Amino acid sequence: MRWEALFADMEAQLDAARTADLAAEVVELTRAERATVAVADRFRAAHGAQLTVRTHGGEQVSGVLRDAATQWILLDVQGRSSLVPLGAITAVRGLPRHSAGAGGVVERRLTLGHALRALARDRVVVQVVTDGGELAGRVERVGADHLDLAAGHVESRDGELWAVPFAAILVVRSS
Repeated sequence: MRWEALFADMEAQLDAARTADLAAEVVELTRAERATVAVADRFRAAHGAQLTVRTHGGEQVSGVLRDAATQWILLDVQGRSSLVPLGAITAVRGLPRHSAGAGGVVERRLTLGHALRALARDRVVVQVVTDGGELAGRVERVGADHLDLAAGHVESRDGELWAVPFAAILVVRSS
């Protein structure tokens, strides 16, 4: 009887040690997996969520997340769209704790330039917010790292042409 109790006690200790090792391994694997999650993956998981985004220029935009890519997000703000480069974001409220899996090849290629070229193609009047102020007009051309904005009298195309580096853009709002 004594031997059976001893063996049962030893087996219980072994089971407890295995359980503790497994729990520690799960915690470590969870930490390692979290370390691979990009903020763009969390934005993609937040489609349809109400978010508040702050930019390095102090701009704050609150709206429903309509789309997200590796370089930008698109928020619906009271019927207007706001395109925000991820590089301009300093803080976000409203992101879920989970993330979407890594985007596909096509999704990874949808750069800020692609989104801005769509605005140029559609001849949308926009407000481009930068640290230096706000410019209104139409996106005329989009280069590798900048856009040309026809400001002023956008209807007659005789307005000023501003070149705006992507790095300076905080928010692009549609009219």
